[in-house]
Formats: sequence, structure tokens, C-alpha cells
Amino acid sequence: MSETGEAPRLLAECARALSALRQAAPLTHCPSASPTMPLVANVLLACGARPMMTHSEAEAPALTPHAAALLVNLGVLAADGPQTLRACIAAAREKGLPWVLDPAAIGAAPVRTPLAFSLLQNGPALVRANASETITLAGGAGGGSGPDTTREVADAAAAARRLAKLTGAVVAVSGKQDLITDGSRTARVAHGSELLPLVTGTGCSLGALTAALAAVAEPFTAALTATLWFTRAAERAQALAAGPGTFVPHLLDALHALDADGLCRNARLEITREEA
Repeated sequence: MSETGEAPRLLAECARALSALRQAAPLTHCPSASPTMPLVANVLLACGARPMMTHSEAEAPALTPHAAALLVNLGVLAADGPQTLRACIAAAREKGLPWVLDPAAIGAAPVRTPLAFSLLQNGPALVRANASETITLAGGAGGGSGPDTTREVADAAAAARRLAKLTGAVVAVSGKQDLITDGSRTARVAHGSELLPLVTGTGCSLGALTAALAAVAEPFTAALTATLWFTRAAERAQALAAGPGTFVPHLLDALHALDADGLCRNARLEITREEA
């Protein structure tokens, strides 16, 4: 069932979340995915948040309570990665911090796939994934190929709603048309750029921005704000870029320049509710 009247209210909440992030500058702990760390850190800084990226088992859990939110990204796992991430989650839960699970490349991977299912039992505020990862995490055959999805976001809609209902987490699925759901309410965002999949770390960066916003807004608003912020900035960047190499600096500039009005103006956003 379409909820046309709800979109303006949600956009107003997103505008407040963007402003709140810039005012609070939340320290966001992203302890994994080393190859993408520079882009993730620069995206957080461009938006107004602050990155912390300690990933050793000896230090990362001890530093987690000093952050405002935690991103758990399975993109690159060191030998002590599972133990480090479990300890960081335990520290976040003890402090009452929101944490985001990004189950990157689960499916065929023999370590990260069972790890993702295990971590899911620890109550993430949000799950941010592509379509294949979402279907896998919901108990289906996602068919992912490494970090790439082989399924469309529309294929994962039912799985995302089911996963949200089972876990209590807001589930954000990225793709050509992004989807955010809490199990009953679903937002679809029709913004983005075909250059995003050509740059390593854009998905990790969206997850980090989602975590930063979870420090200043409730999970559904955080995921929707992050998605609008990132995809609308990507559109602006693509208009100026010659290709993926020049896209990244334009993306950082666009993330930095986007304000609450630009976030919401002419937003292509659809809200639906599942009928009982």
C-alpha cells in the first residue's frame, strides 16, 4: 500500500538527521576492510563525521566505547578478524551504541558466511547489504559472486522484509534502486550513478555513513538519510566526472556540499506499507 503522505515527513526527518550529524560530528568506528579505509574515512570526513579505524584485536574493542557508532564490515578479514569483530560488538552493546552489519561477500565464502549469521544474533540496529547478500542472510540462495550481486534489489524485497521482522534491524539493500525496510514500512530511493560499482569501497562508505547517522537518528531515518545523501551526491559527481578516476574527488566534494535542502528537493522517494 502506497503512503504518499509519509514521504514529506520522512524527508523532513532526513534533513534534521543531516544537520544533526554535522553538528555532532560523531566518531564512527570502522575496524575492518583495510583496502577501502582511505575512501571510507574521506567520505565520513566530507560529510562531517569522524572516522576511527583501529582493527587489531588488542586495541579495537578497547576503543569502541569511545565511538558513537560501530560499522562491522566483513569485506576483508584478517586472521584475528572474527574475534576482533565479536569483541567490538560486545563493547558496543555494553555501551548501548548502535552498530551496523555489512555482510560483504557472504554466500560461497566459507568463513564470512557463518560469521555473518553468528554476528546477526547480536542485535544490529541496521543491516546494509546488496541483494544477493540480503537473500543469503534471510536464509535463501543469494547467488552472490564475491562482493558482487547477481540479483536485483526487487528480488530481495521480500527477503529484506523477512530479515527485518526476524531480527528487529532495519535492512537497507543497495542497487540501482535502493530499498530500506523495517519489515512493515519500505522506502525505495531512485537515485544513484552507474559509476558507483566501478569504485572500490563505495558500498563500505555507504555503510559507514549509515552508522554515523545511526548515532544521531533512529535506524530507519539513518538508513534513508545515508542512502539519499550518498546517491544524490553520486549523481552530482557523475555529471562532472570523466570516468571513475575523476568521479571519486567529485563525489567527496558533492557529499561535503550537499545540504538539507539539496538532500530533499525533488527526491525520488516512494514509501509503502505491507498490508496486514
